[in-house]
Amino acid sequence: MKPIQLPLGVRLRDDATFKNFYPGSNAVALGYVERLCQADAGWTESLIYLWGGAGVGRSHLLQAACLQLEQLDQQAVYLPLAGLVEHGPALLEGLEHCALVCLDDLDAVAGRADWEEALFHLFNRLRDAGQRLLLSASAAPRELQLQLADLQSRLSQALVFQLRELAADDKLHALQLRASRRGLQLPDEVAAFILNRGSRSMNGLFELLEQLDQASLQAQRKLTIPFLKETLGW
Repeated sequence: MKPIQLPLGVRLRDDATFKNFYPGSNAVALGYVERLCQADAGWTESLIYLWGGAGVGRSHLLQAACLQLEQLDQQAVYLPLAGLVEHGPALLEGLEHCALVCLDDLDAVAGRADWEEALFHLFNRLRDAGQRLLLSASAAPRELQLQLADLQSRLSQALVFQLRELAADDKLHALQLRASRRGLQLPDEVAAFILNRGSRSMNGLFELLEQLDQASLQAQRKLTIPFLKETLGW
């Protein structure tokens, strides 16, 4: 089966996979999302809601779920709502034909009557079709300030997980995991140097690692503290 075409230029990141996600204290949430993606007709928990601040991996897990379904030859769609609000809730029409729908940044449409109505009907269509729904927002469901009580009721049926920021040691291991997936060796002392000098967010750290990867390939040098100082001006 051909994967569904994502609308409006939305693309999944190739590196947004479950194997590339270092869970830290979010291992339970990761496990449930992975189970949601399994081709097991007996799995009945079809609605999961992830929430947390920026950089905790919400978008990563939603995209990883879509990639996993595509590998199983099932249709899945990922919609980052914060960037699609102006296109209107018509984007949600027909999604009940997908085995999995992933809606990111749900808080971006909270309080918008047209979007809330469309979401409510999408929930019902997905439920009736036996499909799965994975949601993400920066706040817990009860804090979304939804206007439509029926939609709030639907969200109350979800499995809810708060994704928490990684501890310092976990950030180090996450950075090393991502480096190893790129074929890079990142010694503990170099990883610690990056954490002490670089961004506090994992997204920023991963972008920095990508920059270092390109510089390392170009210079044909390993990632060392002197090389980082030279490359980044630290």
